[in-house]
Formats: sequence, structure tokens, C-alpha cells
Amino acid sequence: MRGFGHDGPSPWTDLERPPLDGARLRRDLVRPDGFWTAVDVVTETGSTNTDLAARAKEGEPEGAVLVAESQNAGRGRLERQWSAPARSGLFLSVLLRPTGVPVERYGWLPILVGVAAATTLGRVAELEVGLKWPNDLLVTVDGAERKLGGILTELSGGAVIAGLGVNVSLRESELPVPNAASLTLAGAEVADRETLLRALLREFAELYGEWVAAAGDPHASGLLPAYAARCTTLGRPVRVQLPGGRELVGEAVAVDGDGRLVVRTPDGQRQAVAAGDVVHVRPEQA
Repeated sequence: MRGFGHDGPSPWTDLERPPLDGARLRRDLVRPDGFWTAVDVVTETGSTNTDLAARAKEGEPEGAVLVAESQNAGRGRLERQWSAPARSGLFLSVLLRPTGVPVERYGWLPILVGVAAATTLGRVAELEVGLKWPNDLLVTVDGAERKLGGILTELSGGAVIAGLGVNVSLRESELPVPNAASLTLAGAEVADRETLLRALLREFAELYGEWVAAAGDPHASGLLPAYAARCTTLGRPVRVQLPGGRELVGEAVAVDGDGRLVVRTPDGQRQAVAAGDVVHVRPEQA
């Protein structure tokens, strides 16, 4: 009987959510002349970012990937807690040591992850995926813009740990908040996690290589125009909640060479924002 063996029940009981095959992923992605040096899949952990950060401090080389079938202490920006049913998404972190790139350009890495993810999902899942500044993946479900995933980068041991979470098969009843979404709910043509993960890592490695070769220059590498073309925040009224409880209201008009969001306020002034929580608002709410 499918799902059971001679040793008792299978460790996975939802037949629509099979586990990732770590050995097959390593065979496909870890090659002598390739970028990825290790691909590990664990059944459960607190946070892939935390685990990989510890490995970075121990000297783990660039190109390590850690994927968790389930996280029980996943984190988003501003230390928000994040969780999802086991095997319902892609929950992973990658270890990067961008040699030759000035530290002040490391802020482009979450943007690069976002572009790689949106490009991959657009091509493989055949969905239009937008990027909300600075680190959210968006899709439209039933005419409403909803969050598909998010990105969190951290420094550790001289390395950058880039974490990505994408909801793949979450059902409406499983969504953590009403404005969340999944590839399945958005009508993805392909929702096989191994197919998506393999394509995503290959896309990221290519874009990252171009960015490092350009010393992190967002113009020379093509990253800035690629991001601007997918950024759904641009050209819209926004409300930006800034550190310290301040708020900025205006129209998002650009992303500058430092990856900051440029907001034009009602008096015509332009203000660049390096960090903040952005809310897309309707014109009558601005």
C-alpha cells in the first residue's frame, strides 16, 4: 500500500507532499566545476539561516545550501515568526562569500535572490511573480495581490547567509495570514518542489556570478534594471513605516544605485529609504 512499508507508516503522510530527494539534488547540482559545493536536506530544524550561519563561522566555503522540510523557528524581517506545514514549500538558505565585492554592496543580495526567484517561478511555474521592495514575492490570487514568499539575509563569519521561503502547496485553510498565497492557489503550472528548487539554484548561481564579476555593481551586472522591471512597488502610492516609529507617505518612483527605495512625497521632495516596511496603498488612501 502506498505510503506504508514493512517498517510501518511512512515519515510523510500527505501524498501530495513527497519529501525532497537530497541525494538526487546533490547529484544534479554539486559538480567539480559548478558553484554549489554542498546541498543538504533536513527533515526539520529551527532556522536554516541560523544553522548555516553557525557553519559559516566554522569556515564553511561558499556555495553551501541547506534546505529544511519544516522550520519551527523560521524568521522573517523585523524578527517576525514564520511557519508553514512540513513539505508545503521551499525553505532554504545559501552561504555566500562574495569575494571582490565591497561590503556596502552586500545590500543587493536580497534583491538578487528575489530576481532569481521571480525569474524562475515565472519561467517554470508560468506565473507572473512581482517583487515588493525590499524582500517579498507577490502573486495575484482572485484579483488580490498576496505574499508568496520572503527573503532574509544576514552576515555571519564574514559570509552572507541568504534565506528564502516560498509557499508552494499551502491550501487556503493553511495560510498563516489572509494576505498570504501559494503557488498552488495562484494556479501554477508546475509545483514540483525539486524541479523548482533545481531551477532556482541554477538561476541564482548564474545571476550571482555575473554580479560578482561586476564587483557588485548593480548597473554593470544588469541587476538593477532586472529588479526594476519586476518591482511592483515602483510607480505606486506607498506608506513606509520607518525605524523609530516614523512614517513616510508618497509615490515610490525609483530604486537607486544603493538599492534604496526613492519616495516622492506630496510636496515634491525625494527621499531615499534604506530600510522600512512598505505598504502598497490605493490612491485614495495615500
